This record gives sequence, C-alpha cells and structure tokens, in this order.
Amino acid sequence: MKAHDIIKATCFALLFAALHAQAQQTVYKWVDKDGKTQFSDSPPPADAKNSTASRMGGGYVDEGQMPYATRMAAQKSPVVLYAAPECTDLCTQGRQLLGRRGIPFTEKNVKDKAVEAEVKALIGTNEIPVLRVGETTLKGFSDEAWTVTLDQAGYAKGRLPGQPGYQPQ
Repeated sequence: MKAHDIIKATCFALLFAALHAQAQQTVYKWVDKDGKTQFSDSPPPADAKNSTASRMGGGYVDEGQMPYATRMAAQKSPVVLYAAPECTDLCTQGRQLLGRRGIPFTEKNVKDKAVEAEVKALIGTNEIPVLRVGETTLKGFSDEAWTVTLDQAGYAKGRLPGQPGYQPQ
C-alpha cells in the first residue's frame, strides 16, 4: 500500500469517526426551580433537581424498531449506566456494548451530587462505570459480565436486519 493510500484511508476513518460522534447526542432532563420538567441538549444548571442524561443518536433505537425481547426486557429491567465525562475508556466500551445490542439506556452523570450518592448507596464506593439492569448492579466494565446480565434480563442479543445500526455477525 502506498503512503498516499494510507493517508486517504486514515482521513476517511477519521471523518467517519467524527460523523459518528456528531450523531451521538446527549439529552438532559431536569426539574427547574419552578418545578417544571425541562429537556435540553445542554447540561442543566447547577440548581437543577432530578437531572438525568440519556444518550441518543448512533446507538439509540426507536421503541417501535426494537426487537420484542428488548421492549419486554426494558419494561421489566430498565438499564442505567452511571458514568462521568472524564471516564473515557471503560465508559465508552460500556456505551458501545449497549449500542451494538440496541439496548435503550439512561446515562446518569456521577458529577451530580444526588447521582454520586446513588452510586455510593448501590456499590459502597464511587467507582465508575456502574451498570444497573433492573435490580442487578455491576461495578466496573466487563464485556462478559455485562453481556451475561443483559442476556439474563431477556434483552435481544443483537439488532435485527432492517434496524438502524444492524451489522451482520
């Protein structure tokens, strides 16, 4: 392969990664000082109550496009990912696993004091990432442990043909 071809391939890969990153969007939900629920693509103000963040785009699947097993599992055992912006490698691997399987999840930022206290109550420390699937809580990222837990909760093992993000195995 010539140097020119390597540079072209590298540029294409970087462009693809940038476009994929732009497709990811975080939607924030919080209750303002007047008691009104707000939604925004910008983080909530410091005085916000009950704030949560959900990743959408890229790995997000509309409920109508979800496999039946995933819809049923999400009702019985919703998935919550506890993470923080500076948690890059392990949190990213966790998000990618959930995205590959088309699993809807809520992401909570442990920089929020209430969320930090919630994590400490769940696992006794503030380590992240933490995955909660229904009543099961997993500390740290483990592809195998997360996969087993998601399988046991009844989530579909992968996206179906015709769904956004489907990739043949």
